[in-house]
Amino acid sequence: MKKDNHYFGWGLTAVVSVCSILLFYDLVFRSSILLRYLGVLAGILAPVLYGAAMAYLLAPVVNWFEGSVFRRRDGRAGWIRAASIALTWLVVAVFLYAIISILLPELYKSVMQLVGNTKTYYNTVYNWVLHLLESNPEFASRAAELINEYYTDALTWLNENLVPQLQTAVSAVTGGVVGVLVFLKNLLIGVVVSVYLLGSKETFAAGGCKLCYTLLPQRRAGLVIQGVKAADRIFSGFVRGKLLDSLIIGILCFFFSSLFQFPYAPLVSVVVGVTNIIPFFGPFLGAIPSAFLILLDSPIKSLYFIIFILALQQFDGNILGPKILGDSTGISGFWVMVAILVGGGLWGVLGMFLGVPIFACAYAGVRACAAYRLRKKGLPTDTASYLSHGPVRREEEPEENKAEQE
Repeated sequence: MKKDNHYFGWGLTAVVSVCSILLFYDLVFRSSILLRYLGVLAGILAPVLYGAAMAYLLAPVVNWFEGSVFRRRDGRAGWIRAASIALTWLVVAVFLYAIISILLPELYKSVMQLVGNTKTYYNTVYNWVLHLLESNPEFASRAAELINEYYTDALTWLNENLVPQLQTAVSAVTGGVVGVLVFLKNLLIGVVVSVYLLGSKETFAAGGCKLCYTLLPQRRAGLVIQGVKAADRIFSGFVRGKLLDSLIIGILCFFFSSLFQFPYAPLVSVVVGVTNIIPFFGPFLGAIPSAFLILLDSPIKSLYFIIFILALQQFDGNILGPKILGDSTGISGFWVMVAILVGGGLWGVLGMFLGVPIFACAYAGVRACAAYRLRKKGLPTDTASYLSHGPVRREEEPEENKAEQE
C-alpha cells in the first residue's frame, strides 16, 4: 500500500508539473487560450459570482441581526436566519431607494448645471491661456507650433480612424444596451444565489474544510485552513471596512458641501467618496479635479474646499479609518504604496483597490514561512534582532525540549 501511495505521489507530481509547463507556455508564447476559456466560464457563472460577492459583503450584517437583535437560539435557528436575511436585504433596499430618490436627482441637476456652464468655463480657461500667452511671447510662439501639430494630428485621426469606425460605434451602443440588460438579469439571479449562500454559509464552509482534509494530509490541510482564515480576516477587514469608510466620507462631504454651498456638491461628493476607496492616492485623485471644477465657478470657494478636504482626510486618516479598518492589512505604508502601484499597473482601478489585500495576504504568508524556518534554525523571529547586520544569537531552547533530549 505504501509503495502504491509512493507511485501515486510521483504520478500526481508529474501531471501537475506538465500542466504547469503547458500553462506557462500558453500564457507566454501563445494566444492565452486558457484565459479566453476562463473568461467564457466567468461569463456563464456571473450570477453565481455576483451572488457570492454580495453574500460575502452582507454576511456581517446577517450575523449582527442574529446575535444582537434576535439573540440566536438553536431551537429557532432556521427562522432567525431567515428573518435576519430578510432584514438585511430590506436595509439594502432602503439604502438603494434613498440613493435613487435623493442622490440621483441632485446628481442629475449638478451634471446638467455643469453642462450648461461649459461655454462659460471654456471662455474662462481661454482668457487665462490668452493672458498667459500675452505675458510670454516666446512661450506663445512655441504653443502655436504645438497647437498646429496637434490640429494636424487630430484631423488625420478624425478622417482615418473615427469616421470609418462610426458604424462600429453604433453597434457598440446597441451591444451596450444588451449588456446592461444581461447585467441586470445576472444581478437579480445573484440576489437569489446570495440568499442561498447566506442561509447555508456554515454548511458551505464545513464542506470546504472537509474537501481540504480529503485531498491533503492532516497537517497540510490545517495549514491551508489557517491561511484561508487569515486571508478572510484581511479581505473582510479591508474590503468591507474601506467600502463603509468611503460611504461615510461621501455622506460627510455631501453634507458639509451643501452646508458651505460649494458648487456641484452632489457630483463632488460622489467623486470624493468613490475615489476614497483607493488607498493612499484616492483622496488626491478625487480632490484635485473637484477643486478645479469649483475653481472655474468660484476661486475663493475652491480654496475653502481644499481646506475642507484636507480637514476631512485628516479626520478619515486619524480617527474614522483606524476605528473601522484597524490594522486589517498588517503592512506598512510603503508596502501599501507598492501594492497600489503594482495592482494599478496590472488591473487598473480595481487593481489599485484589491492590490492591497492581495499583497497583504502574500506578505502574511511569506512572514509565516520565514518565522517557521527561523524557529527551526533556533533563530529569533523579531526583526529588531537583525538590525546590527551581524550574527544573531540563537534562541534558547525551551526547558521541555532540553529535558526530552536528555
